[in-house]
Amino acid sequence: MPSSPSRHAAEVTVAPDLPVSWSSSPTPALDRRAMLRFAGGGALAVVALGAVAGCAEDAPATPDPLVAQELSARSDALVATAAIAAAPDRAAALRTIATQRTAHADTLRTEIDRVIGVYGDGTTPSNRVAPVTPAAPATPPSVGELRTGLTNSQKSAADLATTLSGYRAALLASISAACATHVGVLLT
Repeated sequence: MPSSPSRHAAEVTVAPDLPVSWSSSPTPALDRRAMLRFAGGGALAVVALGAVAGCAEDAPATPDPLVAQELSARSDALVATAAIAAAPDRAAALRTIATQRTAHADTLRTEIDRVIGVYGDGTTPSNRVAPVTPAAPATPPSVGELRTGLTNSQKSAADLATTLSGYRAALLASISAACATHVGVLLT
């Protein structure tokens, strides 16, 4: 008996949103081109990941810009202390400057260490920069030399503050203002 069109249509029903596959496996098979694209993309990803990891390990760490500010603060403190011998009549002002510049240096060192961090076991990274210790001047400096040094420190801190953001910028702005006060009030 010949099959009727309605009976044949009832035997093959296809859901409108499912793809038609004539193979007997439930998962679609990948053709050779798709496999090559998949393998090539994976190989490219591995090479790119290796290059990025290699660059990250080989790149030297950039020095913290606050290290120069710490050195400047410690130098100013030493000069202010040494200047007491040259200007004993200004000893109180010079001691104040030395104390405050030492506090600036210590605060900068705390920030430098905070950014470097500490490992979970309490050790510090090997790229840690040791605190700087400038040499004391051989001859007692004059108040004018201290004034020049503080003016340079004030300008340097202000310039660096404009390139940073957040706490670091605020810290440098505060140090710059303190140096301006030292020059404009304590050393006049």
